[in-house]
Amino acid sequence: ECVETKDGLHIWEDHFYPEIIDPETGDPVPDGEIGELVFTTLTKEGLPMIRYRTRDLTRLLPGTARSMRRMEKITGRSDDMIILRGVNVFPTQVEEQLLATDGLAPHFQIELHRSGRMDGMRVHCECLPDATSDDARSAAAKALGKRIKDVVGISVEITVADPGGVARSEGKAVRVLDNRPKE
Repeated sequence: ECVETKDGLHIWEDHFYPEIIDPETGDPVPDGEIGELVFTTLTKEGLPMIRYRTRDLTRLLPGTARSMRRMEKITGRSDDMIILRGVNVFPTQVEEQLLATDGLAPHFQIELHRSGRMDGMRVHCECLPDATSDDARSAAAKALGKRIKDVVGISVEITVADPGGVARSEGKAVRVLDNRPKE
């Protein structure tokens, strides 16, 4: 990142060739569009990489204080993206809103389900030890639901369990359970 502008990370294009591709087709997207960041190394000799897929979703922007292109802040990961009723949802977006909501612990799990012909999302989270009253849980669930609706653009169902009520896993956390019927 430039010390003068502090407006995003610059990619050293004399060593790395960056591309933005459509995560599903692998085809390059036009400049300025969001997609998956891919790198090809130009100067590495020991471990050269051709079109290394990072799975990070971002876009490339023109340089400012430096002539090298910049990459925008990473918005999510292509392998975590959920498409719900036509809206791209990332677990990190839900996590951001959860962390910004008073009375809730940072543990959560997203459950996708089908009600009739519509897909739905339930966010299972847990309250903090000092916010276990029914009123505190209800207020936290309502606040989190509103935050997700305002930021992500979808309505979700929120369940607030006791501290320790959200399943933990060994190693990498399982954040999304897809209980929708396979077609």
